[in-house]
Amino acid sequence: MSISRRRLLAAGGGLSIAALLGAAGCGGGEDDSGSGDSLTVLLPGDVPPGWDAVLAAVNAKLKAELGFTINPQFTAWANYKNQTLLKFTAGESFDTALQARWLSMTQLVASKSLVAVDDLLAGGKYPNLSKTLDPKLIEQNKWSGKLYGIPQVNAAARIQHFNIRQDLAEKHGFGEIADYATLERFWYAVKQKEKNVIPMAVNSNMPDLLISNGQPVGLFNAYSWDNPQPSAQAFSGDSLPFVMALDAKQTGSSRPVPFWEAPGMVDALRAVRRYYLDGIINKDALNVDTSTVNSQFEAGRYASRWAITDGLSSKSVATLAAAVPGARLANVVPFRGGRSAKPYQTFQADNFVVLNAKGSSHEKAMQLEDWLSVKANHDLISYGVEGTDWRPVGSDKFEQVTKYTFPGFALCWRADLELKIKDITESEDAWFTWAKDYDNFTVDPFASFIPDPEPVKREDAQVVAAMTQYANPLFVGAVDVDKGLDALKKALDKAGIAKLQAEMEKQANEYLKGQ
Repeated sequence: MSISRRRLLAAGGGLSIAALLGAAGCGGGEDDSGSGDSLTVLLPGDVPPGWDAVLAAVNAKLKAELGFTINPQFTAWANYKNQTLLKFTAGESFDTALQARWLSMTQLVASKSLVAVDDLLAGGKYPNLSKTLDPKLIEQNKWSGKLYGIPQVNAAARIQHFNIRQDLAEKHGFGEIADYATLERFWYAVKQKEKNVIPMAVNSNMPDLLISNGQPVGLFNAYSWDNPQPSAQAFSGDSLPFVMALDAKQTGSSRPVPFWEAPGMVDALRAVRRYYLDGIINKDALNVDTSTVNSQFEAGRYASRWAITDGLSSKSVATLAAAVPGARLANVVPFRGGRSAKPYQTFQADNFVVLNAKGSSHEKAMQLEDWLSVKANHDLISYGVEGTDWRPVGSDKFEQVTKYTFPGFALCWRADLELKIKDITESEDAWFTWAKDYDNFTVDPFASFIPDPEPVKREDAQVVAAMTQYANPLFVGAVDVDKGLDALKKALDKAGIAKLQAEMEKQANEYLKGQ
């Protein structure tokens, strides 16, 4: 299951979204709908600084080369999901949008609001785009045999991990940290010896990621760092994750269980509770947003934070060093076996550019995606005007000169075209390079399984409400583990977890039969 981008305004997208875009405000283009000569593109976040000049350059080049322009419509992150769903439901004639399972993609596929792009991609009509899409990426992102959008990725896979203050690690005698036990000792050393620094930052978008919500690892789940191969599925992004049997592929029996019955999960809950009580993590986790936590990290208040293998956490290097002279960063991915760990991955993209069935021209929408797969065009919209907004550093890096930032994951992320930031640390560069290689991962047995929530729609909504009320405080350590888990189980029983579990097993077993 992919990490929710809404949750991961913590990075990855999430960190990068929060850091680059912010979570409020909205903006629009010149008009409200597409036409034959202008495609309307729905994008999340604020209008980027300096956007008018970049858009003018993009549209001049598009008009000259393809005969049409784009009219991007920006919507604040807080409103993006609901507003775009309303636009689809109302049958508006915009052309493309950012969508994902953590947004409304499942619902939109069911309502036939999206265009399957398989046939459009066939026949070599869009060679630049096809060249940037790995066959494995295409295959693992099909839903019931159909591809309902262009996957937007900057690597083969994305693993959540830790971005730490390397200067503090060395100050307290730790050097390079490569395993979870050492990382934990580092946190306790910081707590004891750095009076004004909280060892680890947690924010309101992260609760279930601390344990392992369908991810190969949970941040505070030590068992998962040694055994990064759970396979979990949920009917919706905020619902209960069911962990599948490890031998499901061999036996044909998925035998899904709620997360607390899987190895390491309850131990992780107890670890988080201890961190909460000992002051290793901040006690306001449920009430503090990602951008606030990242700003505080860059001001030197925290010793570590969440990161994802997208190459973007090093963006904080200059800001942190300005606030705390001598501060340095490193990325810690504490797998047993390091980069030879071969963690599970579904390779399902966190983000898709989808084509609206009511759009003005599906062909032109695909031409746009093909055009953005040419390096010069990709770089123009991604980084701004070269020489004004950014400048190249060597062959694979760039330096941002202005504050221009664009949500590339929502329109033009291409793994082979993305440049690395100038200040990328050695450790982040190594892990980002590792994450680009499909052979460094094990394909999850349920990689292309997409549960259909329709048969349990009512129960799933009730389970989501129960998870929000009872699971989130448990996940951040704010309540006693035994009492909190008991309250969660009772709420889930009342909400209809038994029906969800039975339906998940039925669908998962049918999927296994078809493999």
